[in-house]
Amino acid sequence: MPHTISTMEVFLIAMAIIFSVPYLIWRLGRTDYFAPLVVVQIITGILLGPGVLGAMAPGYYQFVFTPDVIKILNGLGAWAVMLFVLIAGIELDVRQAWKHRIESGITAGFALGVPLLTGCVAAIGMLMFPGWIGEKGQSWQFVVGVGMACAVTALPILILLMEKLDVLRQPIGQRILRYASLDDVAIWGVLACVLLDWERMGRQVGFLVAFVVACVLFRKLMVRLPERDRWYVMLIWLAVCAFGADWAGLHFMVGAFLAGVVMDADWFDQAQMDWLRHHVLLVMMPVFFLSTGLRTAWSVGGEVVFIAAAVLLLASVTGKLAGVHLAGRILKWKPGEASFIGWLLQTKALIMIIFANILLDKQIITNATFTALLLMAIASTMMTIPVVAPKLRRLLAGQANRSGLPAASSEHPGLEAPAPGNIRP
Repeated sequence: MPHTISTMEVFLIAMAIIFSVPYLIWRLGRTDYFAPLVVVQIITGILLGPGVLGAMAPGYYQFVFTPDVIKILNGLGAWAVMLFVLIAGIELDVRQAWKHRIESGITAGFALGVPLLTGCVAAIGMLMFPGWIGEKGQSWQFVVGVGMACAVTALPILILLMEKLDVLRQPIGQRILRYASLDDVAIWGVLACVLLDWERMGRQVGFLVAFVVACVLFRKLMVRLPERDRWYVMLIWLAVCAFGADWAGLHFMVGAFLAGVVMDADWFDQAQMDWLRHHVLLVMMPVFFLSTGLRTAWSVGGEVVFIAAAVLLLASVTGKLAGVHLAGRILKWKPGEASFIGWLLQTKALIMIIFANILLDKQIITNATFTALLLMAIASTMMTIPVVAPKLRRLLAGQANRSGLPAASSEHPGLEAPAPGNIRP
């Protein structure tokens, strides 16, 4: 009697593909210098989506990615990204940014404002052609949403890349984290404004009021709990906040970020939090990357999508670099610092993809716009290490020449030499 393959068996086939294909590409191709495993997983998700695999092998695609399997993948991916956004919120250290509020405010303001402006200009150009704005999107929502996508810095990926360069724990690394942290808060604030639904304004106001009250009680509870219990309560808090935000029309990922940002990082062991972030990236996020890839589309034409992605990339890179260089001139940074910091803040990947997913869910953008934004995020992230690594070496060499010291013992407090093995292919 022939065996009828079950949904669970097809799901497991999909999971095997999700974890094996990007890993083999990353390991055998040795792509880590320009494309960390996270980026390879995102690219693989696009390749496995309907626009590539679905077009090349429609029978195979329909066999593996059935509606039931896609529902399971979307559910797992949603929980994975909620955990990831929660951790990103916890790791935001707004208190450090407040201590250096003038420098951080100027830099973060220009680093966010200028690429937001250039991104909005690119979005206005896209509005002149059909197929980019979603069915429920208003023109201002589309323009601001796409503009903000060009201005985003992915704080979690930025941390990973600075670890790779061995500057995360250096003073310059902490400076960059402060700038990115303020931008992260602003990004989610702008997103909340874009998602405001006047028909559900009562719900949204009610959620925010209830959230403030709940935060006071939650924080009092957490400081009284032993650390082992805080991890469990954290997950309950995440589910409740995400549900409340989604019920109010703000999207569950906004709730996940709010759930994390009101928690103090020192409530948890830092090493265990780092392990949780790495394990979520290892075990859960590949599912989100695939579910993201399944949403890509080339409905307005493949070449046009690539052209739009190139325009958005140009707006993002030039805007970010111009903004950071303006801040560097005002604050009188040392030569080379603005370029180094500007390129690191260009890192997008996860947060921009999450941001674009929300815009797509709310039908502010179309699948074609989502695909263009996804390609832009991948390109900008892949450019970071190859561009930044030689800039860092020149920055260290220049500082050493000015101080008369070897680069490894530079007197500049934020520019100690990184481990050479961390910036080579």
